[in-house]
Amino acid sequence: MIIVHHLNNSRSQRVLWLLEELGVAYSVKRYERDPLTLLAPSALREVHPLGKSPVIVDGASTVAETGAIIEYLIGRHGNGRLIPPVDSAQRQRYSYWLHYAEGSLMPLLVMRLVFERVKISPMPFFAKPVARGISNRVDRMMISPQLAIHLDFLEAELSGTDWFAGSEFSAADVQMSFPVEAARAFGAVDGKRPRLADWLLRIHSRPAYARALVAGGPYTLSS
Repeated sequence: MIIVHHLNNSRSQRVLWLLEELGVAYSVKRYERDPLTLLAPSALREVHPLGKSPVIVDGASTVAETGAIIEYLIGRHGNGRLIPPVDSAQRQRYSYWLHYAEGSLMPLLVMRLVFERVKISPMPFFAKPVARGISNRVDRMMISPQLAIHLDFLEAELSGTDWFAGSEFSAADVQMSFPVEAARAFGAVDGKRPRLADWLLRIHSRPAYARALVAGGPYTLSS
């Protein structure tokens, strides 16, 4: 049975969802973030040297990084499901979104989170206006404009199809779920981007998604 080392409110929720979609048996070992730093506990370093989640253990195989885990699970347990045919245009889109989620979109969202936390971090009172000013300027000059470009791109990409890889739901949609949910949490998925909002509603309505929430525990990005 596959063991999923699962950190609350993290990328590992996607792994639970994919396993539910595939109907693969698994067990969950839960870890909780530090409530102040939001970092993963040091216990995860016993599983992988970087101390990050998700990590899965499947027999003798230990696999980290969400994209690598998705490729592993689809290749070993998918039996051709949730992945477009080889050499199809949909397969090319599938591969693109599988890498785009973490390679292009998530870095912007992580930067946004870091600079938002800078504004509320403990510091001498006289430094707070400076920190807020710098954070707001970086967001205004770089992060928010770039994030808008990316989300408008996603909105346009969904104009002619229901799912990111094409007309069929795939593991690319699973991979894209976390950054789009995070963007919505920042208020960036609103009435101006109805296709993205509709896509979120459709993934949240999938029975496997609901089962993964039960298995993983509280996940604030789903609400």
